[in-house]
Amino acid sequence: MLTDFKEFSAFKVAALAGGVGGAKLARGLDQALPPGNLTIIVNTGDDFVHFGLQISPDLDSVCYALAGLADPVKGWGRAEETWNNYNALMELGAPTWFKLGDKDLALHLERTRLLQAGWSLSAVTGHFCERWGINSRVLPMTDAPFRTRVKTADGNLLDFQEYFVRERCAPAIAGFVFSHAEDIQPTPAVLAALEEADLVVLCPSNPWVSIDPILRLPGIRETLREKTVLAVSPIIQGKTVKGPAAKMFAELGITPSSLSVLAHYEDFLDGFVFDLLDGELFHNYEGKRIILLGTQTLMQNDEDKARLAAEVLRFGEQLIVRKAL
Repeated sequence: MLTDFKEFSAFKVAALAGGVGGAKLARGLDQALPPGNLTIIVNTGDDFVHFGLQISPDLDSVCYALAGLADPVKGWGRAEETWNNYNALMELGAPTWFKLGDKDLALHLERTRLLQAGWSLSAVTGHFCERWGINSRVLPMTDAPFRTRVKTADGNLLDFQEYFVRERCAPAIAGFVFSHAEDIQPTPAVLAALEEADLVVLCPSNPWVSIDPILRLPGIRETLREKTVLAVSPIIQGKTVKGPAAKMFAELGITPSSLSVLAHYEDFLDGFVFDLLDGELFHNYEGKRIILLGTQTLMQNDEDKARLAAEVLRFGEQLIVRKAL
């Protein structure tokens, strides 16, 4: 793990994240940067209400990762979780397709209580980060309700958690619906974090359902075009470590590859990070504006996360210097 922050002491970074891959790199960036130099803007399109509770899966994954509370095996939920409430619900015949552990349930109970008391989602998230001793700032992309829905090939429209958890990503997809995205504003803190950042990092998250919801908010894409931005591919050799991104690319008629991820973001990218195993894909890459970095992107432990984060930050510094010339 990195403990000497001198290398990046004056470097402000905003990271866009969602899902397990995003949470992992967020953890690495938090280790590599001095306290206060990192802001993580998190997808809330996955948020939903279950048993009357406000649940924010991506926010929780990022916060658990930063606090050192994440389950190291599953990549989601809390470590050393217990399942008494879940088992009792099963006995009662209640819907248990979304698995809530006891510790995780406590978080959702308190979030719901604070939201009902008039707190914003940003304020609630900041409060949890303070309680857990998280030094970096974690921001939901918006405080307004935002819902990502999945259009299936057979004509159905599913809320994301129904598709992702209840249906286990089985239905073939035909596209996505971001409900009223054009009318939902990012929080002022999100826009300020992007404007103040020296570097914006798109974490190795699902481009369609973790990053695109953030990009759909008014002002985000326009702001990114004025910044130094790099993305880290979530796809290695046509597959994802976690999640359905590769499956989604294929079902939408797009080859699942790092090169396809680059193309998805290319209108505002300055740099792109791909895994060395995908090196052959880029041998004949003709893009001259976007600079490439091949490295080992698989993050299996905290050392991997910190190493990749440091490489990403050094790469980002090079991109900033190049852009200034």
